[in-house]
Amino acid sequence: MSGYPLNVIALLLLPPFNVILLGTAGILLLKWWPKMGWFLLAASLALLYVLSSPFFAERMLQKLEVPPVSVPLDNRIQAIVVLGSSSYLNAPEYGSDTVTRLGLERIRYAAWLHRNTGKPILASGGSPFAGRSSEASQMKAALEEEFRVPVRWTEGASGNTRENAYKSFAVLKKEGIRNIALITHAWHMPRAMREFEHAGFEVTPAGTSYTIRHKTDFLAFIPTAAALQKSSWFFHEIIGMAWYGLTAAREQR
Repeated sequence: MSGYPLNVIALLLLPPFNVILLGTAGILLLKWWPKMGWFLLAASLALLYVLSSPFFAERMLQKLEVPPVSVPLDNRIQAIVVLGSSSYLNAPEYGSDTVTRLGLERIRYAAWLHRNTGKPILASGGSPFAGRSSEASQMKAALEEEFRVPVRWTEGASGNTRENAYKSFAVLKKEGIRNIALITHAWHMPRAMREFEHAGFEVTPAGTSYTIRHKTDFLAFIPTAAALQKSSWFFHEIIGMAWYGLTAAREQR
């Protein structure tokens, strides 16, 4: 399963919809099994609080994050691969599709790493939401026109992290490149690194946008929409790792 149906299933399992489902189940059970109904309602409220609290949401993301890469890079690294992160479709101020905020965080680090190492860049990302251009071409345009950094290769046919890995490998193996620095968000790195290694790469994880809290005070326990978004990223990665693990096991049979 891939594409739109898989995205719909994922949204049903992610916050806040999974909390809504839990609370709805509790309301429906109040008439016939009141104890269970009240338990589910209480559980949904408690879960909503935890997932919306910056302290807990950030701690969850930090559990996924890999340590930052050290510069200079290992001499064996031959290229930098940066992964797309969806598209800002029909951006009115630009008059076309372009990279998202998350995508900009990744390509900014790709530009910085290129300037400090001289390693060539491959941008990887297709157009899973039927945009007019691929994520790879949008990243290339932003890197070259705004960051003044060249992009040597683009891979614009992938629709998910697994396809990023295998299609990027198909591009770079023609150049004799197997050892890469992989750029994505630090919390996305475990899943991405696993797929790129399975595809045949030797991967040095180059994570970016780490989850950092400078001070823990009472505000860290006040629910916010931003914290709920971070919890959604966490569960998206957990579900993605479980799905990729399941499908990999099925393919090996």
